[in-house]
Amino acid sequence: MTFMYRFLLGVVRVLTFLINTNARYIGRNNLPKDENYVLVGPHRTWFEPLYFAMGAWPRKFSFMAKKELFNNKFLGFILKKCHVFPVDRENPGPSAIKTPVRALKNTDLSVMVFPSGSRYSDDLKGGAAVIAKMAKVKIVPAVYQGPLTFGGLFTKKRVTMAFGEPIDISDIKKLDKEGIAEVERRMQKAFKELDTQINPDFVYHKPVKKEKK
Repeated sequence: MTFMYRFLLGVVRVLTFLINTNARYIGRNNLPKDENYVLVGPHRTWFEPLYFAMGAWPRKFSFMAKKELFNNKFLGFILKKCHVFPVDRENPGPSAIKTPVRALKNTDLSVMVFPSGSRYSDDLKGGAAVIAKMAKVKIVPAVYQGPLTFGGLFTKKRVTMAFGEPIDISDIKKLDKEGIAEVERRMQKAFKELDTQINPDFVYHKPVKKEKK
């Protein structure tokens, strides 16, 4: 699995450089080197996980992905080899928490989570907080600013990723409604600070979700 992850990430690194050539990473020194963590970010484009993974290298990640992606056998095979596991977004079961917690505890894999779960929402859910708390790891905030479509990358517009200081939630004794709200407050605060660090005038405009016919 590690070979496939490294190989494909290397391919992605070359392709994104050829397509854009204008990426920069801020705050890499904030990424823990000797411990696993949960990397979180506001979900803005489908390819930002690739940029986060490249920025955090040599740290490797396990990812969540909607189960529909695994319907294609070939794609499902590749995803599994790259530490991606399926999640039913409509009815997430216990495995949506247990699988990443096991990865954090028992492997050298960190976990990448987009708390909002969708590019069409900025409301944070409690999954990242629960995973980090159960695995007893820190949360590392990250943001992406740049083109929001694949075609936009060809314009050579700058792509910027910023990684923030780890968020320690060990002081939160209970992840009840108030506890989860406090973790979400800390994440939102970190996202805002990182966005401002990159561009004080940045505003993210959520895309309009197309209705299925």
